[in-house]
Formats: sequence, C-alpha cells, structure tokens
Amino acid sequence: MENEKQSFLEFAYQLYKTMKTNEISLVYEGEVTQDITKTFTSLTEKSLSKSAESNTVQKKVFNVMVECLQNISKHADSLHDEDEERRGIVMVSKGDDSYNIITGNMIKNTKVPELKSSLELINSLDKEGLSNLFKQQIKESSLSDKGGAGLGLIDIAKKTGSKLSYQFKEINELVSFFILTSTIKRN
Repeated sequence: MENEKQSFLEFAYQLYKTMKTNEISLVYEGEVTQDITKTFTSLTEKSLSKSAESNTVQKKVFNVMVECLQNISKHADSLHDEDEERRGIVMVSKGDDSYNIITGNMIKNTKVPELKSSLELINSLDKEGLSNLFKQQIKESSLSDKGGAGLGLIDIAKKTGSKLSYQFKEINELVSFFILTSTIKRN
C-alpha cells in the first residue's frame, strides 16, 4: 500500500513537471457535457485574462476551445457501449509564439476515412476557400443529426488561421483515438 502511494505521488510530480515544462495550463479528461464546457471555458477565460495577451488572441483561444469541446460532446464515440458517456481529453498549452488546444476522443474506425478526408480538404484551403466551403456546407443543408458537416472543423481553421494538426491512433479493430491540435498565434 505504501509503495502504491509513493508511486502515485511520483507520477503526480512527474505530471506536474511535464505540464510546467510544456506550459500546459489546463487539462481535463472525462465526460464532456454542456456544464463541463462552461466550466472549462470559464477557467480558460480566467487564465487568459491574467495574462498579457491581446483581446483578439484571448477571444480566438476561447472560441476555438468552445468549438473543440462541442466537437467532442457531439462526435466522440465510446470504447465499448453505445450508451456510454462521451469522454475526451482537452489540454491548453502556451508556447513562445502560440497557444495550442489539444483534444482527444474515441472515434469508430468506420468514421476515420471520411473525417481524414474532411481534414485534408480543410487544410488544403486558404481563408477564402474556407469561407466558401463553410457557406456551401450551410447552403446545401448537409447538416447531420449531430449538428454538422465538418462546420466546426472549418470554423476552427478559419479562426486559427493555421492548418489543423491531427492523428488517429488505432486502439482496436473498432475504434481509434483521434487527436486534434489547433494552434492560435500569439502575435
């Protein structure tokens, strides 16, 4: 029991050191609900307001954070049971010249090709192309029952002005872990 406690304390300290080294200011893992989104965005807002960031950067970080959390709450799949809660991980880190919002959640392997294709299309477009794609998606009413045809991802790319960085890590034959990194320049 004492060994277990010692190893957990060591883990907690290593996690703290890693977060400090990578300037990770917020981390959350768990079910993503409307209440969690409100709480997390409120914490982010408070953290940013204490910094010397411009209002424009603060607003972008806040808006992208909301969009990322909504993506998890709408589109995350579960590892086992359909009715299981939609869980994910969210991290905010501050680098020398940018903020990174990193999200991760389970996704069914059957959805990976379409999502990857959407991300590739979004990353291939400039600002005007993104605006046109956004308008086209709305006009064609290609909204799914979960509320989007990649509109959230298009919006994140528009707001950040950066390419979306992503990875899919296969967990088993049914699901993968989808990691999305959104970068917001600080200047």
